[in-house]
Amino acid sequence: MGSTSRSTPISRPGMPLGAVAEHSPFGMGTVDDALNFTQANPALLSLFAAAGVADLPRLDRAVPDEDRGRLSCALAGANGAMQQQSIELRLQRTDGTSVWCLLSLVDCGEENPKHLFVQLVDIDAQKRREADLADRESRWNHALESAGQGVWDHDYAKGELFYSRQWKAIRGMTPDEEVDGSLESWLPTVHPDDRERVLLEIDRQESAEAAFNVFSYRERHRDGHWVWIESRGAVVEFGPDGRPSRIAGTDTDITERKNAEEMLAQMSRRLQLALDISRIGVFEVDLDARVLNWDEPMRQMYGKGTGPIANTEWEEALHPEDREAATAVVTQAIEDWSEYSHAFRIIREDGAIRHIRARGAPYVDVNGVRRLVGANWDVTEDVLLQQELQRAKDLAEARSAALEEARARIEYTALHDHLTGLPNRRYLDSVLEERAARAAADGARLSILHVDLDRFKEINDTLGHTAGDSMLVHAADVLRANIGPSDFVARIGGDEFVVLVCGPEQGDLGELAGRIVSAMGAPVTIEGNTCRFGASIGIASAAGASIDGRQLLINADLALYRAKSRGRSRHEVFTSDFQAQIIATRNTADEIMAGLERHSFIPYYQPQFCARTLELAGVETLARWQHPRRGLLAPDAFLAIAEDLNVVAWIDRQILEQALRDLDGWDRAGLHIPKLSVNVSSRRLHDPDLAPSLRALPIEPGRLSFELLESTFLDDCDRVVLDNLAEMRQLGIDIEIDDFGTGHASIVGLMRLLPRRLKIDQELIRPISSSTAQRRLVATIIEIGRSLDITVTAEGVETAEHVHMLRDMGCDMLQGYALARPMPAGEVAAFLQSECWRDGFGSPLELQERVRRTLAG
Repeated sequence: MGSTSRSTPISRPGMPLGAVAEHSPFGMGTVDDALNFTQANPALLSLFAAAGVADLPRLDRAVPDEDRGRLSCALAGANGAMQQQSIELRLQRTDGTSVWCLLSLVDCGEENPKHLFVQLVDIDAQKRREADLADRESRWNHALESAGQGVWDHDYAKGELFYSRQWKAIRGMTPDEEVDGSLESWLPTVHPDDRERVLLEIDRQESAEAAFNVFSYRERHRDGHWVWIESRGAVVEFGPDGRPSRIAGTDTDITERKNAEEMLAQMSRRLQLALDISRIGVFEVDLDARVLNWDEPMRQMYGKGTGPIANTEWEEALHPEDREAATAVVTQAIEDWSEYSHAFRIIREDGAIRHIRARGAPYVDVNGVRRLVGANWDVTEDVLLQQELQRAKDLAEARSAALEEARARIEYTALHDHLTGLPNRRYLDSVLEERAARAAADGARLSILHVDLDRFKEINDTLGHTAGDSMLVHAADVLRANIGPSDFVARIGGDEFVVLVCGPEQGDLGELAGRIVSAMGAPVTIEGNTCRFGASIGIASAAGASIDGRQLLINADLALYRAKSRGRSRHEVFTSDFQAQIIATRNTADEIMAGLERHSFIPYYQPQFCARTLELAGVETLARWQHPRRGLLAPDAFLAIAEDLNVVAWIDRQILEQALRDLDGWDRAGLHIPKLSVNVSSRRLHDPDLAPSLRALPIEPGRLSFELLESTFLDDCDRVVLDNLAEMRQLGIDIEIDDFGTGHASIVGLMRLLPRRLKIDQELIRPISSSTAQRRLVATIIEIGRSLDITVTAEGVETAEHVHMLRDMGCDMLQGYALARPMPAGEVAAFLQSECWRDGFGSPLELQERVRRTLAG
């Protein structure tokens, strides 16, 4: 290749390489222990761009600083006979350029000085190709990563599955996480609705049916939500059998795109729904080609069919009176290139005139075509309605004076009593609130007189409602005449009036009340009849910042109650005694509630007997209150307050439950009591939960009867009462009417209800010993009961004469002090076993014989 002046032939004993090195394409040479080249073949000189060996740099100086450490390691390793060390490094040429080489070092043996055989192979082109390939791969990887695309590569021939960092990030996996690429592990992460389609796409891909395939599906993210993925895959290698052996592709997270598409679809659906509901018609005009397009609602609005729409259709449909103005609006909008809005009329092909509202705007589409788009909607009904409203408005304005007058009358009527012309209760409430606030602020006194007419009902019932109305008008005139100019008087209902007075002390109020009572008591002529009636007045007064108008009205009502209870035609002033009574009532109410919680209400029993044989027929259960301080109390001590508390039904229930337990105890003791009667209050009879509570109790059919007060048993019982009575009969509970003869029950009512028994009130029984009329009345009631097949019980039987007379009248059962008094459950057994009630009436056999003789006679 060159002269010896340019290179030193390489040869050594035992290595006949001189000719080989001279013609070798690889650089060969030797270096001494100082790493200076001592020999070099032409290829080595050419590699360094050197003219001769002398021009070659020291080997370590030809290596860049960053590669010298690897050179030192290679030199240290070439320390044995014929041991070779090879490394890749860059060499600096004499012209300043660098080249990648494969350096091989071989120890030349035991020469002295020691030499190393050096071989350099130019691999610069290969290294540059590798670097270029790495750069390209890096650029693609960065491009794919930045585009959010995850790369996957399934090389089935090698059994290798590759998944990029982005592929894992899409699914919430860490970059170094291992991926089980088996179908069995991956498929459960696919949305159930997408699995069948995904399997079909994979099958098409792996069977080479589709060399390149794109499909989307949902896959569960590591945190649990669903991710939409678009998978793009292609077959990159085929096996000897012609089937794909390597498939690669990308996965892209398209969740946001899918959400946007769904949102757009929803918006489109809503828009279309809005258009359909509002019946808006949409049109579009190609302004350059003069082509007109209408949607279906637009066609229906104008009465057009399915054929093409001519560009003159709209103008021809316009009402002649509106055509010029309507076309001018559209023309001007196109010239100004601005939106427009206007209204006009059209004449449909069927002759109907419709009112149309229109909006539109010009625009230029993506192809540069000038277009006009807009909407029409039919407002005929709105226009007609507006016209009708305008006519109504005109009519309303014409009648405004009459309406104002009517409003004033209505307002006056709403606040005044139509009969007397006085303010009514609604007006009173407003004035009372205002005056109480003013008196509290001023420290003044506010007083109330609650006036109630005496004997009003009697006059109204005897002389009629007209006379009653005249009486009320007269009473109103009396009140107006006696109150001061700043006082306020109102009729609050029926025969009741209220007077508000600000300022006077109680003495002045008493004088005012006295004048009113005296004036009301003066005779007055009504329809030719001289009538006298009076007035009772309750007075309440308060002063200071704590005035409560409503409480003041209540106090006056309480004082009125006392005035009427003390003889009427008088006045009473609310005092602290009233407050004490209220406190006492409240304390009793609290004690009643506590007594219910402690089950202090207990049953007492009064036996009932057969009138003919004096055999025990049953016991009536009577409520008693075992008061912790006042001892045993009868119902008249607590019943009224219990009714106000609405707990009578609760007391009834406790008494019934205890009575049923006592009845069971007597049965187990061998003491047979045929019937147990229990009182039932009106409120409990109206309770819709009564029937369920009775079904939960151990009631033996035929052993229990409920006594209803005649004042409760009205002819017009409501549906709840009738349903409860029907349920009682189904449970085998008999119905009794208590205190018959003092209330409102009619014969028709008895026939409709058909109770098992009725009890004649003791007020009718007591006088039969001395009154023939009373005996005839009681006998008539007994006969009525017999005719209706109703057992009759007489209560209040207090003497032996009562027993004999009621027995002779044919009464069925007797109850009263002459036979037995009420007693606690613990005394019932001893009393019945003693049969002490028979004393003075004979033995059972004697009684039976007397009955037979009576019946025979």
